[in-house]
Amino acid sequence: MQNNHTLIIGGGIVGASLALKLAQAKLPVTLIDAHPKRSEKDWADKLQQRDARVYALSLASLKLLENIGAWQKIAASGRKADYTQMQVWQRDGIGELLFGENDGKDNRMSELLGSMVEPAVIEYALWQGLQDASVSEYLTVIAGQKVIQMDWQGSQFGYRVTLDDSTVIDAKLLVGADGRGSFVRQQAGIGLDTLDYKQTAICCAIQTAKPHRATARQAMLPTGTLALLPLADITDEDKFNPQHWQSIVWTLPRNQALNYLTESPRFIADKLAAASSYELGAISQIESIASFQLTAQQANSYIADNLVLIGDAAHGVHPLAGQGLNLGLLDVQVLSDQLLYDFARSGATLWGANQTLRLYERLRRPHNSLMMHSFSALNWLFAGELAQLRPIQQIRNEGMYRVSKIKPLMRLFTKKASGV
Repeated sequence: MQNNHTLIIGGGIVGASLALKLAQAKLPVTLIDAHPKRSEKDWADKLQQRDARVYALSLASLKLLENIGAWQKIAASGRKADYTQMQVWQRDGIGELLFGENDGKDNRMSELLGSMVEPAVIEYALWQGLQDASVSEYLTVIAGQKVIQMDWQGSQFGYRVTLDDSTVIDAKLLVGADGRGSFVRQQAGIGLDTLDYKQTAICCAIQTAKPHRATARQAMLPTGTLALLPLADITDEDKFNPQHWQSIVWTLPRNQALNYLTESPRFIADKLAAASSYELGAISQIESIASFQLTAQQANSYIADNLVLIGDAAHGVHPLAGQGLNLGLLDVQVLSDQLLYDFARSGATLWGANQTLRLYERLRRPHNSLMMHSFSALNWLFAGELAQLRPIQQIRNEGMYRVSKIKPLMRLFTKKASGV
């Protein structure tokens, strides 16, 4: 089985999901996580706090997490906010896109579109899965260590990896799941195309006067997008008066965002409420204000001999549609399916072969490229100086209005966004 050994570098959600999926298939895998190992108390302390960030998990992502046993733990914890509608509108324009709207026949809402979950909640569910006795024979987790050297030993043997505590690990297949600044990608000599949007996103958690009613909202503003995403109710007070907490991702020109961040939380809350045209009323509380610069990137190749990139190590997109993690989890699904399929049909002899990795790249890279450029085009269409020119405004208004009236097209968009 040593010839089938897989080493995953990066213990985030994407890397941990792949490790758990392979171990559950009874294939040996080692996961390297640079973060120190957390105890149950560490996790309990972390989960007591509300995280301003939230992932909009698609139905495809929910299915993958369910298949590896993580979604059941998330659902049992109650730390999720399902959404059945998505509302997209533009300020000073016509047309509104409403996905998952009431069908108008029997007053029932359409089916679940996805679920908003805080990062730590997903990470904890995966951590519990990684500790399960059922995978202990096949899974090794090394926490608190970084890779300092990668040496390719030839296609027959794969990679020899050295950690910062001098531990040496041999692996037939090396998986880079180590984020946007991927050490694996750099050491493999794989180039990167990048795009700087010159925007900064302010993220925070807010409590609003009106409930979100299981609806994810996105306002397309001249300064950038403003997303208001449902957050789970975590305190007894929240549960007594539910659906009033939202996760905010507010995209602004970089200088404007940095100026706002020097002001008081109350100032930011008031500006935020005004920017949303008081869609959910006034903001009574604001927590966990943070920011990050917006860029997009795509690796020139997702593969090399005995090496493959997944998640942010391979691609990063504008957060406009909240699809970053979903794209990474689709990488996990496609890669694991192809690895297991080729392994089975080869009589348990073929693992991580070049033809397997090339097929994974053909299935995922064009799709991820399309998503990245589509989000960039939407950002350009709504934000910035050119977006405010009257011809662009007219095209945008007419386009949104007409699309909103074509129900089959809206259903197609909803299906594509779900990833299934």
